[in-house]
Amino acid sequence: MNHFVLSEINIYPIKSLGGISLKKAQLEDKGLQYDRRWMLVDEEGMFITQRKHFELALLKVNITDDKLIVSHKTLSEKEISFALDEDMGEQISVVIWDDASTGLEVSKAVSKWFSDFLKFEVKLVKMPQGAKRLVDPKYASDNQVVSFADGYPCLLIGQSSLDGLNEKLDDPILMDRFRPNLVFTGGGPHIEDTFKTFYIGDTLFSAVKPCARCVLITIDQQTGEKGQEPLRTLAGYRTINKKIMFGQNLLHQNPGIISIGDELKVIDWKD
Repeated sequence: MNHFVLSEINIYPIKSLGGISLKKAQLEDKGLQYDRRWMLVDEEGMFITQRKHFELALLKVNITDDKLIVSHKTLSEKEISFALDEDMGEQISVVIWDDASTGLEVSKAVSKWFSDFLKFEVKLVKMPQGAKRLVDPKYASDNQVVSFADGYPCLLIGQSSLDGLNEKLDDPILMDRFRPNLVFTGGGPHIEDTFKTFYIGDTLFSAVKPCARCVLITIDQQTGEKGQEPLRTLAGYRTINKKIMFGQNLLHQNPGIISIGDELKVIDWKD
């Protein structure tokens, strides 16, 4: 009998910047509290990610004393902080993939700091509390909403899936390449593909769609350097319908608190 245990909880407050590992987290309607609630956009409001701007991997994020702190991993003098509730109050239109949403610019000073770092004009925006960006209705069951994440409130990956991949690589990689919210131990590689519904704590989750991977997983999150792995190796054994799959996108049915060490109790399995 498999025994599945939650081993990591990660949030990524600013989309495509460094993550924060937590011991416990609050699940809200849009996903984990503070996860992808901020995002960089260009002058047209289009979202900006590591897919084109590898150097964003070098910016780490922390939350301390109701402030969000962004700092450079190797240049200690590059740092900025702002209050979690700071914004200029004016909504602007933003775009994430095919979705139109709204954002509130944090401040001109914060936007200038990121613009100087990236060497072109950007704004840092946060998602308004009342914003309702809907999950793709093909997979949503009850008009679920999502933050500035790519498409779903949470991403789950089994530690065994990474271990199995690393056995095939000359140079093992870290889980942070895949930017999961939740990691668990137990079972064989990709057993998460067979989960249909499961509980963590008192929260019921549904695994609704495999996560299609892109060039972002080839960026070393410690150095900001891009290579060819692990995308090339994954393509050899994880290509499904011409897409490279790794991890499961989740929807959840209710808010709650989850903690490291919680058991994943599978209720239903996929055929």
